[in-house]
Amino acid sequence: MSELSEDTKFNVNVKTIIAICAGLLSIAGVYFTLIAEIQQMNVNLMRMESELDMNSEFRIKWPRGEMGALPDDAEQNLRLLYLEKYQEKAINDIENIKLKVKELEGCFTEKN
Repeated sequence: MSELSEDTKFNVNVKTIIAICAGLLSIAGVYFTLIAEIQQMNVNLMRMESELDMNSEFRIKWPRGEMGALPDDAEQNLRLLYLEKYQEKAINDIENIKLKVKELEGCFTEKN
């Protein structure tokens, strides 16, 4: 077997060269596809971390009222205040009626 040198010649047919080029191109395509998918997953991970941080902030601040309230909540609060005032008035009216009933009972017991 002769030794390899700068002057050594190879006989390779065109079919083999095309197959080698096609193989190299397919390997390069797979490599770049994998790199793109890894980068997309990194971007998705960064988005999820950001959303998680915002959700944690929302979860803590919303119940405290630090992030405002919905219009429906404001309307509901107004209705609750109205009902509380109405209930207080009803209780006061009942107390007044009880006092008047006791006065009337006192009048009937004094006459008998």
